[in-house]
Amino acid sequence: MQEKHLYEYAIIRLVPRVEREEFLNVGVILYCADQNYLKTKFELRHDKFRVVSDGLDIEELTARLCSFQQICSGMEQGGSIAKLPIAERFRWLTAARSTMIQLSPVHPGLCEDAEETLDKLYLSLVQ
Repeated sequence: MQEKHLYEYAIIRLVPRVEREEFLNVGVILYCADQNYLKTKFELRHDKFRVVSDGLDIEELTARLCSFQQICSGMEQGGSIAKLPIAERFRWLTAARSTMIQLSPVHPGLCEDAEETLDKLYLSLVQ
């Protein structure tokens, strides 16, 4: 039996009009310290986005979501935040904000394989 590892995750939400407090789940971010793992998975479904907001700037939304991937991966394009230690990147990405991209509260769990867990969470919470 494989060892279980503590992980934390949050749901990435599209909030087109903050004042209405309506959102659409568009992705998941997962952090597992034991596996040195930080990754996000999201989908860009323009048809779904247009249902919640007709005037949504898809290019801006795409750029913001891609910046999450760049920061998770520690890519240079992620700027100074991407250079932080992995735990600090996760905390920065999941901090409360009032923009069109918001995250749910952070939830813990136990997993054997962080990648597999991210896929399962994505399927159950986003698709």
